[in-house]
Amino acid sequence: MSEESQVTFYPWKKQIDVDPDTTLLNAAEDAGVSIEGLCAGNGQCGTCKAIIGEGDANLSDFAKAEEQTLSSEQRENGYRLTCRATVEEPGDVDVTVPPDSQKTAGIVLTEGHELEYEIDPVVKKYHVNLPTPSLSDNVADFERIGEALEETYELDLESVDYEIQRELPNRMREQEVEDRLKATATVYDDEELIDVEPGLSETAYGLAIDLGTTTVAVYLVNLKNGNTEAISSQLNPQTKQGGDIMTRMRYTRRNDDGREELKKEIRTGINENIKEVVNEAGIDHENIYETVFVGNTAMHHLFLGIDPAYVAGSPYVAAREAPMKVKARELDIDINDSGYVYWLPVSGGWVGPDKVSVLLVAGHYKEPETTVCIDIGTNGEISVGNEDEMLVTSAPAGPALEGAELRYGVRAQAGAIEELWVDPETLDPTYETIDDEPANGLCGSGVIDALAQLFEVGVVDQRGKFRDEVMDHPRVRTNDDEELEYVVAYAEEAALAEDIVMTQNDIRSVQMAKAAIQAGTRVLMGELDIKDPDRVLMAGAFGNYIDKISAMTIGMYPDIDENDVVSLGNAAGVGAKLALLDSERRAEAERIVDEVEYFEIAGTDVFQENFMESMYLPHEDFDLYPHVKERVKASRELEAARLEEANSDD
Repeated sequence: MSEESQVTFYPWKKQIDVDPDTTLLNAAEDAGVSIEGLCAGNGQCGTCKAIIGEGDANLSDFAKAEEQTLSSEQRENGYRLTCRATVEEPGDVDVTVPPDSQKTAGIVLTEGHELEYEIDPVVKKYHVNLPTPSLSDNVADFERIGEALEETYELDLESVDYEIQRELPNRMREQEVEDRLKATATVYDDEELIDVEPGLSETAYGLAIDLGTTTVAVYLVNLKNGNTEAISSQLNPQTKQGGDIMTRMRYTRRNDDGREELKKEIRTGINENIKEVVNEAGIDHENIYETVFVGNTAMHHLFLGIDPAYVAGSPYVAAREAPMKVKARELDIDINDSGYVYWLPVSGGWVGPDKVSVLLVAGHYKEPETTVCIDIGTNGEISVGNEDEMLVTSAPAGPALEGAELRYGVRAQAGAIEELWVDPETLDPTYETIDDEPANGLCGSGVIDALAQLFEVGVVDQRGKFRDEVMDHPRVRTNDDEELEYVVAYAEEAALAEDIVMTQNDIRSVQMAKAAIQAGTRVLMGELDIKDPDRVLMAGAFGNYIDKISAMTIGMYPDIDENDVVSLGNAAGVGAKLALLDSERRAEAERIVDEVEYFEIAGTDVFQENFMESMYLPHEDFDLYPHVKERVKASRELEAARLEEANSDD
């Protein structure tokens, strides 16, 4: 055949002219289309399969390797192995490469930007075609599979899971065809055999788990294509022992079985989440081979059953900083028993794997811009710097910023006030609730809006105190506890049989939480001699929903143009997925702890000094916040004009 043929690869619609006897796999490579081929084109792994549309008659007949590797149903549906199918006749050939055969960079969308990654998990499945043992070929079963993996995939198998070894003789012999044993070997980190299944199996899943102080989020991820198949979340079951970390730490010390109780509670809760995602996706939990965990140091210790006593007090030493890898069956986590539970490393002190995960996603530690990155939560974690030097620390914010422990604070739920504005002339509020349900309280974003608005329009002063000028306003009153409060919603408009208010103590709780974060940030900025950062990144679900202007108005982060403030969303969860899907990203996460310096601020004089200054709105030195100062000044001028007009009317 002298005439060239044209092959079109879908879904990319890439076309290429090919010479006679060219395999579709080689044609794809020449066209810049990357198809998975774990066995390097030897026709044994089945990962390079594709669907042939028009032009199937222009291809070679089915090869023996295709008949052995592809099921009869796949062959009937037009599947071919691209490493074995060659173009033999002139004409057009249409090739559709399904997602699980595409070896391309994936993209994870976070708030503000996208992240590319390679689908290269540490858990991989390999199809093996083994000669049946005989008197002349009596190599042991494990060594037989090892030899096949080395010959076909250049893998050096070092070990086998004990439970798999026990059943290996039966599993590898379940499918025998023409004196050949056909099986699929699941290998962890290129060295340990953790599963053997009869025939060709490509089903492999992993879990990315963000174990927060307040909430738990579990993502079921397809390891073949990177898709998130199901998500489940819940309130951390340990919250009944305390909404903040230190309360739980005290619980473990005051109760003989406290540590064991907290460990069981969180593992049981996670298994409930796993059951939910497994049922939603319609898969078997045995097909989940790994879970990648992130969380702060306290959650890391409590989940693993490690005594957290020494990280809770000075000098705040964690029990372990290196990554941890433990068999799932040892921790009673409901995935494949031979699979692994993997924790990203601890940076130091209270800065745990969740912050390492955020650093992996943000990547600001290797960029030239000076950046402040704040993961806002019960335990606020802060990183400041750039590619030259970056410091990281944690600040005990507590749960107030998430609406907890306030008089009418609620979680983000239907009816929670999530946005709020106060009219600068009437001082009356308007608000929006989640799902437009009647108001039942203030969630975190609503709390931040409320304090920012009350300060900006002059209901409270820079110290967070109610001003004398508003004492005669009908929404400012003294409650039965002789405490001043502002009425956000009257009973007749709310879902409650009482008014929803923000009290002076509520304001003080929010001030203390934001002061901890601001003080931690300013300590690190001072250490690096940074006056004004180039940008601010906000991570965490809470940081995703709060209003940028409101957060800056109360002093949550340095004064900066709002366009230079970027929300990363749940970056900790995204980082866990990256570490699950891309072995190089996981290795990068493990290197981060060496490249970013942990800086302890707890108990230091410089932190205490900054904390007291940060209790003010937005800061004791108002000149540090020129944008906020300008808005407040305009509001005060409007207030003065309003009062003057009222006095003239009298």
